[in-house]
Amino acid sequence: MGDKQAVDKQAVTVIGLGPMGRAMTRAFLAAGHPVTVWNRTASKADDLVAEGAVRADSIEGALAANELVVLSLTDYAAMYALLEPVVAALSGRVLVNLTSDTPEHARAAAAWAERHGARQLTGGVQSPPSGIGSPEMSTFYSGPTELFEAHRDTLAVLTGTDYRGTDPGLAALLYQLQMDIFWTSMLSALHALTVARAHGISAAEFLPYASSTAASVPGFLAFYAPRLDADEHVGDVDNLAMGVASVEHVLHTTRDAGVDAALPSAVLEIFRRGMAAGHGGDSFTSLSEVFRTA
Repeated sequence: MGDKQAVDKQAVTVIGLGPMGRAMTRAFLAAGHPVTVWNRTASKADDLVAEGAVRADSIEGALAANELVVLSLTDYAAMYALLEPVVAALSGRVLVNLTSDTPEHARAAAAWAERHGARQLTGGVQSPPSGIGSPEMSTFYSGPTELFEAHRDTLAVLTGTDYRGTDPGLAALLYQLQMDIFWTSMLSALHALTVARAHGISAAEFLPYASSTAASVPGFLAFYAPRLDADEHVGDVDNLAMGVASVEHVLHTTRDAGVDAALPSAVLEIFRRGMAAGHGGDSFTSLSEVFRTA
């Protein structure tokens, strides 16, 4: 019965065995998928081979092994470095490119793949390696609809799937938008914690307050979203002049604590640009217009 189940499951090649590629390989193996792996440093596959994966002797062999090829690389430049020398082996392959990069690079890579007889599904994984294999996590996909539908069940082994349409750049765009929020939010939290620790407040002590602020953000986003879509920046609940004063207080608190003030200084500079553009009485959301004219 186990052998029949393995035969019935789609075989997959995984190229790139960093933490994410390793987690994906293990998820496929756990779900009964035959997996061929390849990594520039071959020894990174040793434990995965011991767990049931097949190590390809070359990248050509990895591509030849299966129609469905999952790429988990640093960026698209790394993809070209690996695949350009072996483009003859790409014909007939479906490249599920889970490599992080820009929307334009994703579109260019999809066109490049097609010129060499392959087709690309772009993916944006919204999970750390530890979350791979969990349906509660999600991955954006975009590219040819028929490719996504043909491989939906196999891709769902990794995370839940969120197909966003045929534009190969859209999954990459949505992923980078999430990263824009994530990294700026985490950096601001880290900065605030650094200021707190300068005053003898530990991370554990500060955590409930940081978490409370973070938990309030969805409500603000929901309130402002329809106003942003309508380009309405009425200063009825907040205004930019108030925001400038608030950020100035953050900046001074940071400097008084002897902590690097580059982050609040950058925020204040953006707020002041909005003031200079005449938005002092408007909501801080008027800064979206400042961003568009940068």
